[in-house]
Amino acid sequence: MQRKRIVTGDRPTGKLHIGHYFGSLKKRVEMQNSGEYDIYILVADVQALTDNFNNPEKVRKNVRELVMDYLAAGIDPEKTTIYIQSMIPETAELTVYYSNLVTIARLQRNPTVKTEIAQKKDLFGESVTYGFLGYPVSQAADITTFQGDLVPAGEDQEPLIEQCREIVRKFNSIYGNVLVEPKIVLSNGKRIKGLDGNEKMGKSLGNAIYLSDSEEEITKKVMSAVTDPNRIKKDDLGNPDICMVSYYHKLFSTKEEAEKVCQECREGKRGCVACKKQLARNITEYLRPIREKREYYEKHPEIIDNILREGTEKARKEAKETMKKVKKAMKLDYFE
Repeated sequence: MQRKRIVTGDRPTGKLHIGHYFGSLKKRVEMQNSGEYDIYILVADVQALTDNFNNPEKVRKNVRELVMDYLAAGIDPEKTTIYIQSMIPETAELTVYYSNLVTIARLQRNPTVKTEIAQKKDLFGESVTYGFLGYPVSQAADITTFQGDLVPAGEDQEPLIEQCREIVRKFNSIYGNVLVEPKIVLSNGKRIKGLDGNEKMGKSLGNAIYLSDSEEEITKKVMSAVTDPNRIKKDDLGNPDICMVSYYHKLFSTKEEAEKVCQECREGKRGCVACKKQLARNITEYLRPIREKREYYEKHPEIIDNILREGTEKARKEAKETMKKVKKAMKLDYFE
């Protein structure tokens, strides 16, 4: 039985935090180790340039940072192909072909694009670049270059995957049944709130714990986490339901420990400082294997380069095969 192919990836815009880990990365590792899928993970440096076009050095540096986080979290280059988006020219070529199949109006109606344009208003003002508006087309090329069957993603990405499916259907209706129409696999990973209680954890919000954070950094961040504002003294009765420390205990402590924390908070038997210190220790121990593995790769950057080189070479071979089929269907194989 032929294994399903998964295509997924991330933009190299910074180190990964625990929200990434619980949201998608942990699931990718599980799928990889199941042996049921061929997995391609792209480091989407071209897409990162759509809103970092004036800071290419940042994108370049973060390519390796992202891959170190992948490896530290359990992505195995022997089981998963990791490659650099910009090193696959076939994807760029396919993006050009697809651009003839999508109208500007359709891109402007894409809910995900509309939301992200609003978020980037300080960067673009009233003049959104073609690259940013058209990145759903580029993403469709990323997926179909490798004939992806499945795309693991969150609900916010559904409009992008649907646009990819539209492009595939239109291409196949014109040129023949060449491309695979991918299906989204909605992530069942939990979206992790920020330390400040914000529904989203992010670098720009300053409310994230990163996989690479040191014990000191973790402790400092946890000590600043939002707690019940009505609890002033240790023996005040607290409400753990609105306390981010209690929230994180449920993620990083044992079930019994988390229940005890909540009970003692409600009864005014445990102070917030002690509770935070315990949480910081638990997070530190949870992330220790990931951090130590990452530190190893930081000392051996040549390993990262080799993994990226080999993964990109493998991906390039696959991309060339897809492009042969595409060009033949489009009558562009002039000298074949």
